[in-house]
Amino acid sequence: MAVFTDAELDYLRGQPLGRLASASPNGEPEVSPVGFSADAEGIVTGGLDITKTVRYRNITRTGRAAIVIDDLETVDPWAPRGVKVRGRAEIITDNWGKASIRIRPETVWSWGINEGAETHFAGRIEKRQVG
Repeated sequence: MAVFTDAELDYLRGQPLGRLASASPNGEPEVSPVGFSADAEGIVTGGLDITKTVRYRNITRTGRAAIVIDDLETVDPWAPRGVKVRGRAEIITDNWGKASIRIRPETVWSWGINEGAETHFAGRIEKRQVG
């Protein structure tokens, strides 16, 4: 089952950067700008050698992460849009041994993307439990 709508996937595939949030086992927050890719199961983000990063250490210890991908469609009128995902995170390795982070969404928020969707939070944000 796809965790994103077709409109959300189209939006995500057109965006170059997101902000990945993780927390240490004692709750210390960490936010990192990251490149990413999106598919029907979630989001994958990597880097040159993520094994040397705080986010890698946090995720190997907690197994949790969140990511926000957003932009402004226009500033006049003000039209923000984006997707926020929170869920299970795991380290995956490709065929060449390069590590990446896969986020498997449990909750997806989106705004300014799914036309006609039922919204919450001041009538602007859609929230779904998916995992």
